[in-house]
Amino acid sequence: MKARIVLLAAVLTIGFCLPLQAAENIKLGVVTKPGSAQNVVADKFKELLEAKSGGDWTVTIYDSGVLGNETEMLQQIQMNTLHIGIITGGPFDTFTPIVRVINYPFLFKDNAQADEILDGPLGQEILDGLEPMGFKGLCFSENGFRNLTNSKRAVKTPEDLKGLKIRVMNSALHKTIWRALGANPTPMAWPIYTELQQGVIDGQENPLWVMEVYKFYEIQKYMTMTRHVYSPHIDVASLKWWRNLDAKDQALIAECMKGAAKFQRKDNRDKDAARIKLLQEKGMQIEMHPDVDAFRQKVASLAGSDMFKDPAVHDLLVKMLEAVK
Repeated sequence: MKARIVLLAAVLTIGFCLPLQAAENIKLGVVTKPGSAQNVVADKFKELLEAKSGGDWTVTIYDSGVLGNETEMLQQIQMNTLHIGIITGGPFDTFTPIVRVINYPFLFKDNAQADEILDGPLGQEILDGLEPMGFKGLCFSENGFRNLTNSKRAVKTPEDLKGLKIRVMNSALHKTIWRALGANPTPMAWPIYTELQQGVIDGQENPLWVMEVYKFYEIQKYMTMTRHVYSPHIDVASLKWWRNLDAKDQALIAECMKGAAKFQRKDNRDKDAARIKLLQEKGMQIEMHPDVDAFRQKVASLAGSDMFKDPAVHDLLVKMLEAVK
């Protein structure tokens, strides 16, 4: 009996000394600060995954550009030093032209159409097209329809853009769009408040949430509701990392990211009316009804340009344009 007691005590002691199974940690990067659209996705994903995994997975969010700009974060994802990124669609075209299709000007008429296409087979083609570059496309969350702001003058037609220096993302397509519209596009990494404040650039183009969260109403007097590009975020993982996960973990991570994206898209849209009201109260002059047809005509020839000469990209653009008719 005494021997059994000693043996049991020894087993219990060894058991208590064994380390607990460490939770798997995901490093997730966003370039924006808390409260931004990317951060809403990241926070919801963290909440969902940690809850549904029972603590087997944890998520560490690196925000406010501490890991670099979005192009640099994409490079880190390729190298598997960053697991997941919530990245604006534009910077991807440094890596592959396939994403230019979703940034085509005046492509989607409204949010419902964007959801229908991007959550369907054509959206999946774009996500799958990222794999040769080392990215696992998980889903699309939302930046939103982009609108123009500037500090110089009201803009209603493309002619009003002449001479304006407009910040754009590091994207060949976005530069081409604004050059076609008659502005002077200037690629610049985020954030850009100081550059706008100091007059290094006259204006910028972004969804409504950016004007609110980054307080552009303090330094940009004029806004034009051009809605010239629907800008998604592409939520991507390192393909190297992804392929080393078992199927159960892949399914759980994908489920939680899609849930976070759907939550964020609704949250973003529900707030837009209040954002317009806030910006007007803060003194911004908002052109609600610009001459959109005139803007469209300026960029109508882009489908046949070198931006879309790659056969696979051109074929996907044709299918996309047919789908949104």
